Amino acid sequence: MSKLSSKPLPKPLAYLGQAVVYGAVAVLLGYFSTSPAYERFPADKAQLVLSFTHIGERTTPCRKLTREEIAELAANMRRSEVCERERVPLYVELSLDGEDLYSASLAPTGLSRDGAAQVHERFTLAPGQHHLRLAMRDSARETGFDYESELAIELRPGQNFVVDFRPEFGGFRFGRQEGS
Repeated sequence: MSKLSSKPLPKPLAYLGQAVVYGAVAVLLGYFSTSPAYERFPADKAQLVLSFTHIGERTTPCRKLTREEIAELAANMRRSEVCERERVPLYVELSLDGEDLYSASLAPTGLSRDGAAQVHERFTLAPGQHHLRLAMRDSARETGFDYESELAIELRPGQNFVVDFRPEFGGFRFGRQEGS
C-alpha cells in the first residue's frame, strides 16, 4: 500500500485559487442578476386582474332560540339565535367579448368551511376595445346570479385593469393602473 502525503499548498497559490473561485462566482452572480431579462407581461399587451376575497351566505339560515332554550344555556353562553358556521361556495364567471374567460366555484376557507373564498387570476389580453361581463353567486340559489356587471373597456399596451368586489359598494369595482 502506498501512503498519500498531503502537503499544504503554499499560501500565495491558495490565495490565488480563492480569488479565481470568488471571481467566477461574482461573474455568474452578475450575469444572472440581469440576464435573462424578466418581464411581468409583454409590453405590447394589457393585463386583466381579477382579485378579491368575499364570504358567501351561510348554508342554513340562523334559527331563533325559544325562551326555554335560552334559559337552558349557561349564563355566559346565552344568545337569541344559533347559526351554523359553514358557508356556501362562490360561483364566479368572467367573459370577455362574449367568450368565457374564467368560471369557477370557489370553496370557503377554514376548517369549518366558514371563511372567505378567494380568487386572484391574471389574464394577458390584446389592447383595444373589449366588452367585459362579470357575474357572481354567493347564495344557496341553484341558478342565476346575485351580482352582475357589464362594462365596455379600452385597454392600452402595458395597462393593468383590476376587477375587485365590494358588496358595500354594490358589487364589482373596476380600476385602472398604468404599467406594472
